[in-house]
Amino acid sequence: YLPMFGSEISDADKLMSDTLSGKFPTIAGIAVVLNRFFNALHDKNLENSKKESGLMDLIQDYFLLAKTHLRPLEEAYRGREIFPIRDDESIFVSLAAFREHLLGQTLKSAFDQAEHPEKLFIGAVVQNCFGTDGRQCKTGLEVIGKNEQGRDMVKMSDAPPDKNGIEEFCSTPEYAKYCKAGHIRVLYMHDTDALGPAVARYYASKLWGGETYFMQMDAHLEFAPSWDIKYIKEVRAAKNYPKSVLSAYPPGFSQFGAYTGGTAGSRLCRCEFSTSDVEQHIIRINTNGSTNKNSPRPTQVAFIAAGFFFARAEFLVDVPFDPFVPWCFMGEEIALSVRAWTQGWAIYAPRQNLIAHQYRPGRMGLPKFWESVGRDSGRPNLNTRLQARTLRRIKHMVGYPTDTSELIKQDGDGIVLTDYTHYALGTVRTAEEYFNFTRIDVINQQCKHMQWCTKGELE
Repeated sequence: YLPMFGSEISDADKLMSDTLSGKFPTIAGIAVVLNRFFNALHDKNLENSKKESGLMDLIQDYFLLAKTHLRPLEEAYRGREIFPIRDDESIFVSLAAFREHLLGQTLKSAFDQAEHPEKLFIGAVVQNCFGTDGRQCKTGLEVIGKNEQGRDMVKMSDAPPDKNGIEEFCSTPEYAKYCKAGHIRVLYMHDTDALGPAVARYYASKLWGGETYFMQMDAHLEFAPSWDIKYIKEVRAAKNYPKSVLSAYPPGFSQFGAYTGGTAGSRLCRCEFSTSDVEQHIIRINTNGSTNKNSPRPTQVAFIAAGFFFARAEFLVDVPFDPFVPWCFMGEEIALSVRAWTQGWAIYAPRQNLIAHQYRPGRMGLPKFWESVGRDSGRPNLNTRLQARTLRRIKHMVGYPTDTSELIKQDGDGIVLTDYTHYALGTVRTAEEYFNFTRIDVINQQCKHMQWCTKGELE
């Protein structure tokens, strides 16, 4: 469970070969594939940091590495699960952590509060500053006061290497047994190689090992007692089960304590087209109202939140995570929502909250991944400029008239549509049906009120 930069497990070549054959997959073989990709990415990023590479050069470098290292794994298991899905009520938790100081506590809470911790498996991608390669770790941008115009002044300070939450968890005697039994699967990346949550969640999803249920979550959560069996019961109660997804924005908490859950779940029933140039007018989802805890069964909502959803593991076959959306922060939620819905999945609000989330104001100075992008080369705001190009992949899928395949190619950005059809819309329902259902007008960039959603009218 410790970083292995510069070294590999024994029989790495055979493990990778067996896995890529499509016949003899192992978690270890998948880890070899991903770690070799990480190593190549790290080397390329170091090389690019020493020269003024253009935006398209950086994008082409990433896509070439992804095609070389990740595409063979994708092709070996296209349209099917990598491992047989076990019918034992086990849960796989996909977890992407960027310099997360609460990771260890989050894992402890998950196992402490689970009714069946022996059925809980974690797939974590830890993106930390390790203080190696002669690099000085930094804080995030922290507000230190106001200038003469009354605007916030910010500063980034030196910091020690990040705490390893996996090591914290696995070195604690009462939890070490889970690590030794293979319940904690982990991949490590340097923070300066992080490419945003969408791609990190792709990596984490590949650590799934045949568990019955798939849960994606953030790395700073607190859990209510028996959360595992309650989520299983809730997703099975949905009318569209087994193709049902539970999702919500959890309530907040500030300090770990005796969280009991039970409050009414939020409803993901509102959206807006961002007016920020940084976010390229992408659709942002939000909540509108709370679920009636006394409803006889879960009711449908419009969107999937990337920070928490729970479904059967067949979701990974129908809606495989996309490795070709680097540097994207916004956009993954509308992409998940429209892809799942058009593939026949229905999205539900859980009737009660069983997890709580630590929401953090930007002024706290906690690191953000986009601050690390370009740090080595001294290029601030590099992520914003890269995201503007790669986000076109999602905007094309959603149907923005400015992002047709013809216009993307005409503008010289055609590479962002690499292997697009494998991570695009489903075939059970159409995008037009989804946008009529959710009352989203992509052409005029309007999100209209969805009474059926806020009132919980659809089962």
